[in-house]
Amino acid sequence: MKSNNNSVSSLQYHIVWCTKYRHPILTGAVEVEAKTILAQVCAEYGWSLKAIEVMPDHVHLFLEASPDEAPSTIARTLKSISAVHIFTAFPKLKERKFWGSGLWSRGCYYGSVGAITEDSVKRYIENQKSNIGGTE
Repeated sequence: MKSNNNSVSSLQYHIVWCTKYRHPILTGAVEVEAKTILAQVCAEYGWSLKAIEVMPDHVHLFLEASPDEAPSTIARTLKSISAVHIFTAFPKLKERKFWGSGLWSRGCYYGSVGAITEDSVKRYIENQKSNIGGTE
């Protein structure tokens, strides 16, 4: 849960993105480096990283962020910084697989992760007036 002077929030996201052309290059030392840099970026930006898994051709992240930050901005930041870092650490990748292009594909999957169900929220809202013991 995140809080500041004006609000309390619990916005959690499952974000997934793939390497360009689904090249399965996120293995061994590249996988370790990807996990490390993604965790560092999350910490630097104040995003609470709940879970991470780096598959050979895609990345899964589960994180919590403030309501001021759009999931697309979070993904763009993570993809941009990690691509520069990985290409710097492993310059041969740029030469062999990704010449003339970036490391990551353009798209992403964004899923919201909630602590309660959709039905629970609907019931809560529908029952607001009866919960306070009065009517209009």
